[in-house]
Amino acid sequence: MNKAPLVTLDSVSCRFFLKKGMFRRRSFIALRDISFTLHRGESLGLIGRNGAGKSTLLKIISRIYHPDKGTITFHGNVSVSLLSLHAGMDPELSGTMNALLSAMFLGFSKQQALDKLEKIIEFAELGDWIHEPIKTYSTGMLARLGFAVSLQLSPDILLIDEVLGVGDQQFRDKSMQAMKDKILSTDQTVVF
Repeated sequence: MNKAPLVTLDSVSCRFFLKKGMFRRRSFIALRDISFTLHRGESLGLIGRNGAGKSTLLKIISRIYHPDKGTITFHGNVSVSLLSLHAGMDPELSGTMNALLSAMFLGFSKQQALDKLEKIIEFAELGDWIHEPIKTYSTGMLARLGFAVSLQLSPDILLIDEVLGVGDQQFRDKSMQAMKDKILSTDQTVVF
């Protein structure tokens, strides 16, 4: 069965500039000539050493970064969620408020976010911490909240950037099982 394309990258390159002194800088090429198409329902794993450009590629797909060269084309109105520690969260706001705002940043209405809030809170298992500012959260607690939001709201493309490598083993196992269930039962596209 031929699945519909969601996003196409064509010869995408991205560079960063590093300051080398008061008036000097040098460029660092994070990605060079990357081309592929992601289709609905596909899962893609990115493998590479530290500094290979995996996170940069996810940020380009999530529209946080823009390529210096090449094109990225979204086929239709595609919702994308980048699950990364601290991505898009306000440290001064509570877990509840961050969950609602994250959902709305993904393109869901306030009512849709409110409708899913109870399930998000339940999955995250943060107890009364959900009402505290996330600047008081541990890395594992942030991962729980971010994962719970992305899992419950089902964007067209879910990008997961090393976030399941933190937190306690029980929550990692629960999250991996939830991802497997979701991938097998839906047409969601996932990039790890």
